[in-house]
Amino acid sequence: MLRRTFLQTASAAALGAAAGTAETGGIRLGFDSFSIRDLRWKDIRLIDYAASLKLDTVQLSSLDDFESLEPAHLAKVKEHAERVGITIDAGIYTICELSTSWNPKEGSSTAYLRKGLHVAHALGARVMRCAMGTREDRPQLQRCIDSTVKALRSVRSEALDLGIKIAVENHAGDTQAREMKGLIEAAGKDFIGSCLDAGNPFWAIEDPLLTLEILGPYVVTTHIRDTAVFEHPRGAAVQWVALGDGSVDLRRFMDRYRQLCPNAAMQLEIITGIPPEIVPYFEPDFWKVFRNTPSADFAGFLRLAKNGHPYTGPMVIAGWGEKPPVLEAAFKEQQKRDLERSLDYAKKTLGAGVRWRA
Repeated sequence: MLRRTFLQTASAAALGAAAGTAETGGIRLGFDSFSIRDLRWKDIRLIDYAASLKLDTVQLSSLDDFESLEPAHLAKVKEHAERVGITIDAGIYTICELSTSWNPKEGSSTAYLRKGLHVAHALGARVMRCAMGTREDRPQLQRCIDSTVKALRSVRSEALDLGIKIAVENHAGDTQAREMKGLIEAAGKDFIGSCLDAGNPFWAIEDPLLTLEILGPYVVTTHIRDTAVFEHPRGAAVQWVALGDGSVDLRRFMDRYRQLCPNAAMQLEIITGIPPEIVPYFEPDFWKVFRNTPSADFAGFLRLAKNGHPYTGPMVIAGWGEKPPVLEAAFKEQQKRDLERSLDYAKKTLGAGVRWRA
């Protein structure tokens, strides 16, 4: 009965959301907390920041985003978000125990997924993002996919009973779109969807417009950002940039987004300050983990690289690791600035967002 009630409620909610989108012409707009990770803000402050920018939603994509996971605190976060009008997408990280990025401290993938689901439920979230792994896992890709599918299936009844869709991200080059589609369908699209990342396809020699075409019908939440891609002596180089600074045809992307997944929140995950990443497709060893890439798919990536150019605007480059205090301060300011100007671009150029129009 509980599961049937959830399905009926979810259908009604989806119809209501679709009607709201049709009336306003807007896609709900928010951001993933990783965009401003160096600020080290926690749950309520992140929610208040989203509200101050007149956003519709926020993705708290890590359990580290919370001051506490105690039920009383999570109830407080939920009530506060409802009061300021922000909906929450929840999140955890790697769920594949075979992945190089798996954290053994989580015990087991099933336990980790259950923990994330119950946090998401306490927040009133309808979506929980997670990831399989990273591109380091591609040499054992099918084993990782099988392990991830098994982990997801182990919590199917809990996800359905709680009314939460688990959104698996195409993360850090771990999968191409067709591989992620296969994973979702093997696990069960009744409770599994896609967290579509628009920056990670470049690490997997894929045009994000193709990623959207393939995964669009499964998308329930997102990580949207722009990327500068350009030719390099070893193949191509890619660098994540703020919206409007890169090579992605974002207007075309937005048009298809509205058609394919109009009820999925557009969560910006803006990552700047990272050096260009080399995609060495001229080197034979590179293809060992991409043997099944359709030539037409790779051609789309090549077109972007041939027509693209490096980003030449101002940017502090410091990479992923720890930084000296002066660079850390600059990074904090840059993350906030680049997120805000990306949100402004999403609103005013792409027409995303609902609340800011009021």
